[in-house]
Amino acid sequence: MLFLGNLGNALEVPLDPKVLEGLPQPPTITHQSPKDFIIDPRENIVIHCDAKGKPHPSFSWTRNGTHFDIDQDPKVTMRPHSGTLVVDISGEKVESYEGVYQCTARNEHGTAVSNNIVIRQSRSPLWSKERNEPIIVQEGVSLVLQCRPPAGLPPPIIFWMNINFQRLPQSSRVSQALNGDLYFSNVLKEDSRNDYICYARFPHTQTIQQKQPITVTVLNRKCVCVLTYGSAEERRPTFLIPSGSSSSKMVLRGQVLELECIAEGLPTPEVSWSKVSGEFPAKRTSFLHFQKTLRIVDVSEADAGEYRCTARNRLASVHHTIRVTVKAAPYWISTPRNLVLAPRERGNLICRASGTPKPTITWAMNGIPIENSPKDPSRKVEGDTIIFEEVQTGSSAVYQCHASNEYGYLLSNAFVNVLSETPRVLTPANKVYQVIRNSRALLDCSSFGSPIPKITWFKDSRSSTLDGDPYVLHENGTLEIHVAQALNSGKYTCVARNSLGISENHVYLEVKEPTRILKQPEYKVVQRNRNVVFECKVKHDPSLIPTMTWVKDNGELPDDERFVVDSDSLTITDVTENDAGTYTCIMITTLDQDSASAELTVVAPTPAIVYEQPDPPTDLELTDQKPRSVQLTWIPGDEHNSPIHMFVIQYADSLHHHGHWHNLTVVPGTKTTAHLKLSPYVHYTFRVLALNAVGLSNPSLPSRVYKTNPSAPDENPSGVDGFGTEHDNLVISWKPMSGHQANGPGLQYKVMWRQKDVDKEWTSVTVANVSKFMVSGTPTFTPYEVQVQAINDYGIGPEPAVVTGHSGEDLPMQAPDTVQVLVLNSSLAEVHWEPVPPKTVRGRLKGYKVYYWRERSLHKHNPHHVEQQVLTFSGNKSHGMLPGLQPYSLYLFNVRVFNGKGEGPASSNQQFETPEGVPGRPSFLRITNPNLDSLTLEWGPPYDRNGRLTGYTLKYQTVNISDVLGPVEELALPANETSVTLINLKYSTRYKFYFNAKTGQGAGPVVTEEAATIMDEGMFLMHPPSVAMAARQVDIATQGWFIGLMCAIALLILVLLIICFIQRNKGGKYPVKEKEDAHTDPEFQPMKEDDCTFGEYSDTEDHKPLKGSRTPSNGTVHRDNSDDSLVDYGGDGGDGQFNEDGSFIGQYSGKSSARDTAGGHESSEAPSPVNTSAMNSFV
Repeated sequence: MLFLGNLGNALEVPLDPKVLEGLPQPPTITHQSPKDFIIDPRENIVIHCDAKGKPHPSFSWTRNGTHFDIDQDPKVTMRPHSGTLVVDISGEKVESYEGVYQCTARNEHGTAVSNNIVIRQSRSPLWSKERNEPIIVQEGVSLVLQCRPPAGLPPPIIFWMNINFQRLPQSSRVSQALNGDLYFSNVLKEDSRNDYICYARFPHTQTIQQKQPITVTVLNRKCVCVLTYGSAEERRPTFLIPSGSSSSKMVLRGQVLELECIAEGLPTPEVSWSKVSGEFPAKRTSFLHFQKTLRIVDVSEADAGEYRCTARNRLASVHHTIRVTVKAAPYWISTPRNLVLAPRERGNLICRASGTPKPTITWAMNGIPIENSPKDPSRKVEGDTIIFEEVQTGSSAVYQCHASNEYGYLLSNAFVNVLSETPRVLTPANKVYQVIRNSRALLDCSSFGSPIPKITWFKDSRSSTLDGDPYVLHENGTLEIHVAQALNSGKYTCVARNSLGISENHVYLEVKEPTRILKQPEYKVVQRNRNVVFECKVKHDPSLIPTMTWVKDNGELPDDERFVVDSDSLTITDVTENDAGTYTCIMITTLDQDSASAELTVVAPTPAIVYEQPDPPTDLELTDQKPRSVQLTWIPGDEHNSPIHMFVIQYADSLHHHGHWHNLTVVPGTKTTAHLKLSPYVHYTFRVLALNAVGLSNPSLPSRVYKTNPSAPDENPSGVDGFGTEHDNLVISWKPMSGHQANGPGLQYKVMWRQKDVDKEWTSVTVANVSKFMVSGTPTFTPYEVQVQAINDYGIGPEPAVVTGHSGEDLPMQAPDTVQVLVLNSSLAEVHWEPVPPKTVRGRLKGYKVYYWRERSLHKHNPHHVEQQVLTFSGNKSHGMLPGLQPYSLYLFNVRVFNGKGEGPASSNQQFETPEGVPGRPSFLRITNPNLDSLTLEWGPPYDRNGRLTGYTLKYQTVNISDVLGPVEELALPANETSVTLINLKYSTRYKFYFNAKTGQGAGPVVTEEAATIMDEGMFLMHPPSVAMAARQVDIATQGWFIGLMCAIALLILVLLIICFIQRNKGGKYPVKEKEDAHTDPEFQPMKEDDCTFGEYSDTEDHKPLKGSRTPSNGTVHRDNSDDSLVDYGGDGGDGQFNEDGSFIGQYSGKSSARDTAGGHESSEAPSPVNTSAMNSFV
C-alpha cells in the first residue's frame, strides 16, 4: 500500500513510478561491481556502474585515486545511458588495467559515488618443475604427501587423483588437509602405488594443473631393509597438524571458521571436538573430512572461545586447544535513508555501523569530505548523525557515509532532496471497500506532497468533515470506522491539501450482512453399516458467493467415496467405527465465515437383525433418448437391513454378442437414475443389480431394446506395430476392433506406410477385417512410418497415429576389428574390439558374443581340453571380461556381433596365455607303513597344476586324546618326490598332516590326513580291529584301571605257577597242559614238563622274533648281546611287565597271539590293551 510517512518532519518518497517520473531527484547508485573484482584475462573487462536520478546522471571514473580519461584510451568504452566501462583486452596486457576504480554519478542535484572496486586478473600459474623422489615407508608409520600448488587468484581447489583421473579414496586414516596435503595416520600395504597426483583447479579460468606423480612403496613390517621414512609399531596418537598443545585462530564475523586437527598413530586415532566454554551452534556447525575438520558458517562474536580437538586410540588420547578470536569488518546497524524535505523543514541523516574494532565514521557531500564542502548553516554534523534545520530550496545534495576499520570499509549514499510539490492522492480512484456488518472498516488515502499535505474526509453530500465518533483519522490519512453498520455504506471523498494546492479522491464502502448457520448439524448415534446425514443450512449476504467445507476432527475428510458433500449436507454411507468423531461444517465467503460441529457415535448393530442381499431393482425405464445417450431409471428393491452401496448397470448387445452381459457403469446406492453414454450400431438391452455388504442382488428384468444408429468409426485399431519377419519384408500388425467398436457394418482397415525421411507420399491398401498386412521387397532394416485407419460403410475413422517400425533384419555382414586381449591375472582376461559400423549390423544391434576355449595346458602333464564357452555382452559394447579361466593355459577366442536375426561372422581366432596360478589339491595323500616311531606318506601331484610345481609343503602335529593340537613341524619337499618317510616320531601317538603343492604364484589348497604310530605290542594280548581306537589310547599304561588289570593278571599267573609246581610234584597234569595237548596247531610248542617252561622260548632255539609280533619295515630285528633281551618279545626293554618271581608275562600273551594269528590274516592295526580270547586260556 502506498502511503505518506511523516517521520521527523521528513517526507517518504512513494514508489509509484507516476509520482517519481515528475520529481527532481539526486543520483542514486543502483548497480555496481563488487569491491574485490577478479576478472578472467581471456574476456573483456566489464566494470558495472548504473544510477538513476532526475535528470539522468552523467558518469565519470577515477583509477588509483586520479581521474581516468576514457576518451584517451581507445580500448575503453562506456555503455550508453550508463557508467559501465567495457575494456577490450584483445592485444593488450590485462595487468595494465589492474587497479582501484571508483565511479561517480552526478546531476544538478548532487553527486553519488560507488565503492572502491579493486580490479585484479585471475591467475592460474603452472606448477614449478620438480622431481619427486620415490617414498619408501614401512607399514604402520605416518606419512604426509605435500601438494604445494602454485599460488593462484583466487586460490585453487585441491584434490588428489590417480593417473586414471579417479579420486583417491579417503577415510579416517587417509585424508586431505585444508592446505591440500595428503595425510596418512598410518600406512598400509595397500597404500603402495606410483600415481599419487595432486591436482589444482583454478575456478575462474576453469583450468587444472597437475603435480608430478608421487610413488609410495609400503614395506611389510617383517622386511628388514634401508628405509627412507622410518618404521613403527603400535603407538599413541600425536597431532600432525596443528603442532603443540595449543594454537590460535582469528576469523572475521560472517565468514567461515574452519579448524583442523589431523593425528597419526596406530591403530588409527579417532578425532572428536568440543567447545570448552559453550556449545556448538547446531544449525551452523558441520564436521568434515571424517571429523578432522570443524566448520562453522556465518561466524558471530558468540563463536569466539576455546575449541578442543581430541585424538584417541586404544592406547591413549591427546588434546589440542585452539583459541578462536572473532574480529569484524564494519557492518551496518542502520544505513542513512534518503530524505525528502519541504523548504524550512527539518530532518536527520543517521549512519550507524559496528565492527571489531569499532569503525570510524566520516561524512562526505557530493563525493567531497564534508569538512571541505561549502558551509551550510542549516546543516550540523554530530558524529554518526547530520542534523538539518530550516532547509532551503536548492540545498539538495548526496551525502556519503564511510565506516572503516583495519578489516574493511562500508560506503552508503543518501540524498537530501528539498522539494516543493503540490499534493497528489495515490490511492486508486473509485476503489470499493467491502466489510461485514459490526466489523472494522479502513479507508485509505495515501498521498504525497511537499510540504506534507493535510488530509480531510467527507461522506456523500460533503456537508461536514468526518471527525469524531464513529470515525478515527490516522496520521497517514487512513479513515477508520470501528463498528461498521449498513448506514455507513456510501461514497467517501478524501481531500489532500498543502500551501501549494489541493487534490481529492473518491472511494466506496459496502457493508455486507454476516454469514450465519441457521440449522446446525446434530449429534448422531448410528449403527455400523448404516447411513448418516448431517445437515448444515446457512444464510449469507446475497452478493457474496459462499463455499461449504466439511472437516472431521479438525482435519480433512477421508478420501473415501462414502463421504458425499452436497450444498447443505454431508452424507456418510456404510458407516464404520473409524467414522466416529466430530464433524464441522464451515461456510466461507470472501469476507467472513461461520462454522458449527456435531459428533457422530457408531454403535454395533442389533444382533437380532438379519442381513441379506438386496432384492433386484424393478421398473426399468428409458427416457431422454438421444443418438449417443439415454437416461435409465429404476426402483430399488428391499435392502434387507444392509444399505445398498451401489448399483451395477449391465448391457447386452443382441446385434453382435447376443446373450452376453457386460458391465457398463456403476452409480452410488443413493441414486436411482443414470445417464448412460452409448456407442453407435448397438442394440442395447439394460439390466440393474444392487450391491450391499452381503453381496449382489439378482439381476433386474431386462429393459426394452434400444437401438443406436450406425456411424463412421470413432477410433482406430490399437497396438499398431511395424516389424520384419524376413530381411526384405515389413509386417504391419494391429489389434482388430470389436463389432462394438466398429460403429457400423463393413469394417475394413486402411493400411498406410512410407519409408521414414525418404518418402513423402504414403502407400496404402485397404484390407478386410484381419490383423496384419505384409509389405514385400523392402530394404533391410529400414525405418518405416505406418498407420492403420478404421473404415466402415458409413465413413472413415479419425486421423490415425503415426507409428515407426523397421523392416526385417539380416545377419550382420562384418566381424569386429582390432580384437585384442589383456590378461589381468591367471583367471581373468579383458577382451577389446572395435565395434562394427552400424550399417553392417543390418538390424537392431543386440550386442557381441565372445567364443573362447582352452586349447591346451602349458604344462606337459595336464590333459588336453577343448570346451567352448560363450559370453554375451549386450548393447554397443567394445570390451568385456572373461572370468573363470584356467591358469597356465593357452586359450583361443573370437568375437561376433549379433542382432535380432542372429550372429555375424567371427573375427579371426586370437590366442592368449594365462599366467601361473596356485596349484590345485594333491590328487591323493596316503599314510603307509606305520611303525613305532615312523610313518610313510605317499601322494600324487595335483590334477590342476596351474603352472610349474616348485615343491610341496608338509606340516604335521600331534593330537592327544582330548583333540588338543601340539606344535607344528614343517617340511619343504621337492617337486619330483612322491613319498617321504618320517622318523623319530612318538610311539602310540596320533598325528595330523597338512599337505599342499606350490608354484611360483604360491601355495595351493591343503589336503589333510590323520594317522598314528603303532603301540608297543608287549603291552597287549591281541591286535585290535581299529587304528582309530589305538590312536585314541595314547599313554594307556599310565591309566589307573590298566595298572590294576595288570596287577590282577600278574596275581593270576602267580597262582597258576603255584598250581603248576604242585601238580608236578604230584605227577599230575594241570588244565593248561591239557588244553595244549588237545590243540592241533602244528606250530604250537608244548610245555616241557621237566622244567615247566614252554619249548618255544628255550635257549636251544634259534633267536627268532615272537610269532604274532611286528617285524620292522626294513625286515630286521634289533637285538643286543643278550639272547634273553626283551627286544625279542617286541618290547623296548623298558616297559615289560614281570611276575613277582621274575617270569615274563609275554610267555603267555605271546603264545596266545601266535595261535590267534595262525588261523587268519594278521591284523595291521594297533594292539588293544585287552584280548578276551587270550584271557579265556587262563580260566
